[in-house]
Amino acid sequence: MGLKFNVSNPETAQQKVLNVDDEHKVMHFYDKRMGMEMEGEFLGEEYKGHVLKITGGNDKQGFPMMQGILRNCRVRLLFSKGMPCYRERRKGMRKRKSVRGCIVGPDLAILNLQIVKKPAGAKAIEGLTDGSAVRRLGPKRASKIRKFFSLEKKDDVRKFVVRRDIMKKDDAEKVRYTKAPKIQRLVTKRSLQRKRFRKNSAVNKIKANKELTKAYKEKMHEHRVAAKEKRHAELAKKKKKKAGSSTAKKTGGKA
Repeated sequence: MGLKFNVSNPETAQQKVLNVDDEHKVMHFYDKRMGMEMEGEFLGEEYKGHVLKITGGNDKQGFPMMQGILRNCRVRLLFSKGMPCYRERRKGMRKRKSVRGCIVGPDLAILNLQIVKKPAGAKAIEGLTDGSAVRRLGPKRASKIRKFFSLEKKDDVRKFVVRRDIMKKDDAEKVRYTKAPKIQRLVTKRSLQRKRFRKNSAVNKIKANKELTKAYKEKMHEHRVAAKEKRHAELAKKKKKKAGSSTAKKTGGKA
C-alpha cells in the first residue's frame, strides 16, 4: 500500500492529494522529521525545484504526528491544557491518549507537505499553483483596513471592506447578496457627536458638583455662625441671670 501526500500551497490557499505507490519515491521521506524542508523532485518532474516542508501526518489508524516526540512509532502521553493534539473539555481536565512521533516511518497513511519555495519561471501545477489568492475574510478594524489597503486618513474605509457573496434560497428562486463585517473603531459624525455629548456631560457634571459644594460650604458656614451666636446669647443670658441673683443676695432682697 502506498502513501498519500497532502500538498498545500499557502499563497493560493490550494491543496492537492497525491497517491504515490512507488516505494522508491516514498523512501526519500523516511527518517525525516516534522519541520524539515526537502526537494520536491521526489514526487515528480512537475515538482522539480520546489521546496516542500513536512508539517505533519497521520498513521494508518488515524493517530496524528506530534512535534517534539523523537520516535517513529506510537506513544501514549498524559495531555493537559495548552499541549498540541489535545483540546480541554473541562477546566483542569487531563487525559492520557496515543499520538505518533514526529519522525516519518513506513506506518504512515498520509503525510502533509507545504510549499515554501517555488523556482523562478516554473510551470504552474494544476490544482496547486495555478490559482490566485482569494481573501475570504478581511480586516474589520478601521486602522487595520487603512494599513492593509495603504489608505490615508481622509479616505472612506467603508468602501474597502472585504465583502462575501451569499447565496440564499428564497421560496422559488435563489437570491444573491453580499455580507460585510461591522467596522470597529470607525470615526463618524454620530460617534463624534456622542463623544462631544459625553465630554459636555462630564464638564457640566463637574460644574454642577462645584456649585453644589460651594452652596453646601456656604450653608454650613451660616449654620456654624448662627450656632455660635446662639451659644454666645445663651451664655450672656446665663451671666446676666447669675449677676442678678448675686446682687439680690447682697442687698438682702430689699428694693
